[in-house]
Amino acid sequence: MLSNIEKRFSILFFIIVLIELITGTVESLQTAHYFAKPAIVISLLFLFIKTSGLLDKSLRNITIAALIFSLLGDILLMFVDQSPHFFTAGLVAFLIAHVMYSLVFLKHRNLANSMSVFLIGLLVYASGLFYVLKDGLGDMLVPVVIYMLIILSMATSAYLRKHKVNQLSYSLVFAGALCFMISDSILALNKFYQALPLSHISIMVTYALAQYLIVLGILKIKKQ
Repeated sequence: MLSNIEKRFSILFFIIVLIELITGTVESLQTAHYFAKPAIVISLLFLFIKTSGLLDKSLRNITIAALIFSLLGDILLMFVDQSPHFFTAGLVAFLIAHVMYSLVFLKHRNLANSMSVFLIGLLVYASGLFYVLKDGLGDMLVPVVIYMLIILSMATSAYLRKHKVNQLSYSLVFAGALCFMISDSILALNKFYQALPLSHISIMVTYALAQYLIVLGILKIKKQ
């Protein structure tokens, strides 16, 4: 399933994620956290740029843009304790990243897919999450609603690739999109509802998996 370079990268990637989990949890290692967290997406950028030469140029460039905006979002969210504006800016960066990913996924959309059950499931999930969050959103109500709509659109566009790309590419990207939804949901619950135990670990594990699966899934398009 994975090429040799992808296997070697995967070992390095999950070592980086482990370092981030440790440095982001242990207070005395916070300085290293500022290097470890961005390294997650930076490593994926290097892998993608190195191995995506056979992909469509537009798809390749938009994916790179999605990773760059994700990296920017990662950096901004590390400084939310200094100013709430960093959270808003990080939200915008990730919103743009989700739009970029949606554009990539829609390049292989299959409009013949039946979406009714999937959309119902998404709406039930989003409605339940919003019901829990709404009282704590305050001035962030509109930005969070917009963000939720964008990430739901991203997940939908990932679903629409079904039967249009090979099964491996579809499965990896779709699983990654769902992990992104879970990661953002945990982040929102932790910030706007109540502090969750081990939230840093659950957020970063699902986030790292999301980016890893999406990038690998996009790379597998060339192997149809």
